[in-house]
Amino acid sequence: MAKVVFTTNVQRHVGCPDAMAGGHTVREVLDNVFALNPQARGYVLDDQSALRKHMTIFVDGQMIRDRARLADAVTEHSTIYVFQALSGG
Repeated sequence: MAKVVFTTNVQRHVGCPDAMAGGHTVREVLDNVFALNPQARGYVLDDQSALRKHMTIFVDGQMIRDRARLADAVTEHSTIYVFQALSGG
């Protein structure tokens, strides 16, 4: 199972503890995590189930390429980090 880590700045806005979930793509893994936490789904994904513009996901240290379908590959040993972009001065 892949490990999913939501950074502290995401957790300030919605409860989403680290989780382990199965799947072969980012979409499959996140769908399994969000099945138990639909509030986090709405914070991370838009109404088309694409990654929101203010969010970024890294798999094993690499930023994902497919923000719409979340089809980037994941292994059972992968770590997925979900970040929220920060701005300000």
